[in-house]
Amino acid sequence: MWIERLIGERIKQLAAAFPAVILTGARQTGKTSLVKRLFPEHRYVSLDLRLLAEQAEEAPESFLRDHPPPVVIDEVQYAPGLFRHLKVAIDGDRRRKGAFILTGSQKFTLMRAVSDSLAGRCAVVSLPGLCVEEIRAAGRQPETALSGDLLARGGFPELWAEQPAIPAREFYQSYVSTYLERDLRQVVNVGSLRDFERFLRAGAVRAGQLLNKSNLARDVGVAQTTASHWLSALEAGNQVTLLEPFFANVGKRLVKAPKLYFNDTGLLCFLLGVNAGDLGPSPLTGAIWENFVFTELRTWLDLARPEWSLWYYRDQQNREADFLIQGPYESIRLLNAKWTESPRRPAFAQLDKIAAVVGSAPGVARTEVAIAGRMAGVVQLGENRRAVSAYAIADYLRPGDRSPSA
Repeated sequence: MWIERLIGERIKQLAAAFPAVILTGARQTGKTSLVKRLFPEHRYVSLDLRLLAEQAEEAPESFLRDHPPPVVIDEVQYAPGLFRHLKVAIDGDRRRKGAFILTGSQKFTLMRAVSDSLAGRCAVVSLPGLCVEEIRAAGRQPETALSGDLLARGGFPELWAEQPAIPAREFYQSYVSTYLERDLRQVVNVGSLRDFERFLRAGAVRAGQLLNKSNLARDVGVAQTTASHWLSALEAGNQVTLLEPFFANVGKRLVKAPKLYFNDTGLLCFLLGVNAGDLGPSPLTGAIWENFVFTELRTWLDLARPEWSLWYYRDQQNREADFLIQGPYESIRLLNAKWTESPRRPAFAQLDKIAAVVGSAPGVARTEVAIAGRMAGVVQLGENRRAVSAYAIADYLRPGDRSPSA
């Protein structure tokens, strides 16, 4: 069953405006299926096939003659030498839009290639896993049965499209094994796969926390430089994101370390050994829930509010907001993720204090605070206070919502 992706229209719009579009994202997020569906008239070639990857890298002119535009080139990161020749091909007819649709799983490799060869010629789009709205639209998740299964199953399309449903645990076992054996060794030299699996699980325990690389390396038993390389590989493969702290001068000393989030809660739950039925009683539930809110925020900020930016806030007084959303005209939203269906007034107390600090900074026009929990919809609790369903982040962020700058 095909699950419609909300980002599809944007990709088509970009293909109508740029000679090339690169779609990046983790493996199994559906990049290949999506571009084939969006561009059925394009030729298709995959560099997953070693012979084709070698031809694209070592004989790019021959490769492009064999696969002329319009063409979809899948997993293009396996032939970085191709990009210079793509530049020449594009410059031969700059008026031709959407001639090259490229996909890849290694974000940093692709971005370096774009900056070196395709600057101004290429649009870059990142494909996340399925968000709540996409799963609901496909009829795969009833309104009354969200929380546990949704978080533990994650957002990989294959887990929701196939009927009968693929067992999530077996899917993630295979995913981790394939990722370790194939993709990771393309990026860094992993001497011990067992050490790296321990590194993954140690990282999962730290989801939603400030990242301390030296502590992480010590707990796994590897050098800090090794831990840094492995973490960069996970970022490059779109498996984790480092959320940076809000850095504006608000008259307080702010914490500078990033927070670690996994890009899929299903993978996170698998690494933590948490099943759908464990959520709620497990002491890890709060971190998993916060990670889920992060994935929904990031997806919908990209889709609906691309001009807004996402941070977290923490100062030396240990006042913390899980997420700080900075909009245009210096409008600020502060949001905490809570595994609750009915947030009480004390849950807003720390956010109110942070809002007072941030709101006094030069240029900040308005602040608003919110709790993202398991309630229904978006509930206004005062002029600048809301309770937000984490399953309705789209309603909270999409255009038409009353923004802090309204």
